[in-house]
Amino acid sequence: MLDRFDREINYLRIAVTDRCNLRCVYCMPESGIILKKREDILSYEQIEIIGQAAVAMGITKIRLTGGEPLVRRAIENLVGRLSRIRGLNELGLTTNGTRLSEMALKLKVNGLNRVNISMDTMNPDRYRAITRGGDLPKVLAGIDAALDAGLTPIKVNMVILEDTTEVEVERVHEFCEQKGLQLQKIVRFSLGDRQNLKMRFHAERPPRCSACNKLRLTVDGFLKPCLFSENEIKVDLDDIQGSLRAAVALKPESGSSCRNRSMCQIGG
Repeated sequence: MLDRFDREINYLRIAVTDRCNLRCVYCMPESGIILKKREDILSYEQIEIIGQAAVAMGITKIRLTGGEPLVRRAIENLVGRLSRIRGLNELGLTTNGTRLSEMALKLKVNGLNRVNISMDTMNPDRYRAITRGGDLPKVLAGIDAALDAGLTPIKVNMVILEDTTEVEVERVHEFCEQKGLQLQKIVRFSLGDRQNLKMRFHAERPPRCSACNKLRLTVDGFLKPCLFSENEIKVDLDDIQGSLRAAVALKPESGSSCRNRSMCQIGG
């Protein structure tokens, strides 16, 4: 699929839940959010048929996000459904890693290709502060389990906060080198004002708008053509391809702000 600016749209990010077992300072309020009702959340069957339609139109890569996707019951079943779609080249998942030690092998067996794991520091106390209660050893165990299961290459997503130091970045970089992981640095940003983005260190994310190849599917069934835009299309399950075409047509050349959803309601 090509948008109005001749960008090839071949990547679909799917939020499978708005629930999370952490409260990271850059993603979710400490008190949490008002969660969607179960009947308002896409079922695995609905996600599968949307995935099938998307791949038929040129999507080659799907990534499952949240919230925290591993808190949704039997997520490996959805992985299995999507991995069997003919024409899908890559199926990935982004996780905070806290449940990965128990899930990695199930995910791999069901067809997951690769995993991104969020880890912003190697300091357990700072990790607990950033995530408001998270346990770093659980993440480290999840990384080892993913390596053992063969979910490679593995990316470590490190959000660069206002007080992140060069020493902290170097420690995470050294850990990734020792383990054979890819470090992806992400500058903390506000959805409400892309222009206020402050680049610290060299960071891989967010990418340039001119290179954007994504659509996003929210947990309640809306297609978002741009992270920094309030434009969205409710998926018509009787005309999924029409919904996809409409979303691609709404994709702006460069987004500026999104205030109708928070990051944890979009999936990054």
